[in-house]
Amino acid sequence: MADRSSVALVTGAGSGIGRATALALAADRVKVGLLGRTRTELEDCASAIGAAGGQALVLEADVADELAMRNAVKTLVREFEHLDVVVANAGINGVWAPIDDLKPSEWDKTIAVNLRGTFLTLHTTVPYLKQNGGGAIVIVSSINGTRTFTTPGATAYAATKAAQVAMVQQLALELARHRIRVNAVCPGEIETRIDENTNLRNADETAIPVEWPDGQIPITGGKPGRSEDVAEVIRFLVSDDARHVTGSPIWIDGGQGLLR
Repeated sequence: MADRSSVALVTGAGSGIGRATALALAADRVKVGLLGRTRTELEDCASAIGAAGGQALVLEADVADELAMRNAVKTLVREFEHLDVVVANAGINGVWAPIDDLKPSEWDKTIAVNLRGTFLTLHTTVPYLKQNGGGAIVIVSSINGTRTFTTPGATAYAATKAAQVAMVQQLALELARHRIRVNAVCPGEIETRIDENTNLRNADETAIPVEWPDGQIPITGGKPGRSEDVAEVIRFLVSDDARHVTGSPIWIDGGQGLLR
């Protein structure tokens, strides 16, 4: 269990995996900075944490905006005095389309949120983790781009998710001397609202012509996983129980990636 005085930043905390992670950490008496772009969602999460006796701070910011991220992280540290845990969860599916149909602006948006956003999250928080004498970072990647490559048109998305795992492994070594652990979780199909920011175009041009078995998530009989399934693994990775785990991607897909 995380220390009572620990402070965490969770990006994309208003819904899905981010919200579930924030609630799980707060249950361990971690003070949580809830960062995202939709204030009403963040305030709802903060209210849920407060009702359970926890502490949360709403931080409205776009992870791709350097100044907004710097200000948000400064506000969090000023309020809670230090920073121990960073969960870089914010991301979008973006546009999934054939490579010759995918517009450069659509590519740039996915890269901006998923990759620049991850970079800025770490760029702005690592100095505080160093000052703190150590900490834990978890980046939320995906099975796409790391274990599976069959999602029609998901080139930009898969590229960002593969890059996130590369960042984890690079930074695990770079930051080890500062006692900062860096790991990734790679969810498969999870019940979240990320499909709301997915634009699938001309899938018939890129879909792989194979028949998937009925129930492609073996461990659940085909049902998607829950955000809480991912949150519990993150909860472990940022705790002292995972003190010897760094540079590791963990797939949370119920075996889905093994079929695809």
